[in-house]
Amino acid sequence: MLVVTAALMVVLLLCGLLLVDGDTIPSRTVPWLAVALGALAVGGVVLQHAWPGATAALDADPARSGWWRHGTAVLLQDAGWPGVVFNVLTLAAVAALVQWHWGWRLALGLVIGGAAVPVLVGAVAGAVAGSQDARDWAGSSGLTFFLAGSLAGAALVVGHAGARALGVLAGVVGLAAWLWLADAHGLVAVEGLVVGAMCAGVSAAVRRRRRLVDAATSEPRAVGERSAA
Repeated sequence: MLVVTAALMVVLLLCGLLLVDGDTIPSRTVPWLAVALGALAVGGVVLQHAWPGATAALDADPARSGWWRHGTAVLLQDAGWPGVVFNVLTLAAVAALVQWHWGWRLALGLVIGGAAVPVLVGAVAGAVAGSQDARDWAGSSGLTFFLAGSLAGAALVVGHAGARALGVLAGVVGLAAWLWLADAHGLVAVEGLVVGAMCAGVSAAVRRRRRLVDAATSEPRAVGERSAA
């Protein structure tokens, strides 16, 4: 299972690198949203070790009430130190790619969606979907895979042929991980892919409409200028 999960993350990261063009990363602005998420994740680890009751107060245990839990649970970790380091680093890396591609406003919305969408899916689909949520109890990996999945969804809609092929591969591997291996990381990756494809489709449609409007308004202006000349 770990091999499939790691392979899925590699494919998702490649989608993101193709979308933002990895060669341009050194010249890009600092992804402050990624820095903030990384700092919050580190803060959550420190809090867990400094306050014995942090996990009970902030995790997403379905047996405990609290509207905040699905948001705070992603800032906690439920793995050993190698897993903690991996989760924090991949969260920061994926969040950086997401901000560079989507812009910070939509990226922030996707972060919020990464906590809300699986909860809504669980409420609609019932207890089975809820029990497969990668962020039940604690851990940032579910949010990371959701955000990375949004990049695969964008690659499917607006990427070139290679990026689209990787987006399809990400969807196939995610579904396989979820349906055949019961790995919930596949589920949240597919959820992110669907959301990302929707966002990319709407964004592309808005840009096309703006170009058509600009072309329609600039043509009469150009004709008038030629007539005046």
